[in-house]
Amino acid sequence: MNIQIFGTKKCFDSKKAERYFKERNIKYQFIDMKEKGMSRGEFNNVKKAVGGTDKLINHEHKDKDLLALLQYLSDEDKEEKILENPQIIVTPIVRNGAKATIGYQPDTWKDWE
Repeated sequence: MNIQIFGTKKCFDSKKAERYFKERNIKYQFIDMKEKGMSRGEFNNVKKAVGGTDKLINHEHKDKDLLALLQYLSDEDKEEKILENPQIIVTPIVRNGAKATIGYQPDTWKDWE
């Protein structure tokens, strides 16, 4: 297994995801979205695994102007704007090769083991 956790240090679900893998002695790589974010390739793989760009967007985010803008952009421009503003992506995103989940999903992760 090659687990990557994209999250933030202040996100409780990201901390729970880290704890889940730590408790099972599964190695993982934590990527802080505030410091690094996702590459275009990682973003495309996750988008494909979860079923589209809209599922990656945190519709409860406090930046309402950015959320409103995203509604009117083309898919390509929307992806570019999301990559520029990774804080709008739901965390944690947990990746295992071509598989990925959004949020805290321990039931799905059990199937990966």
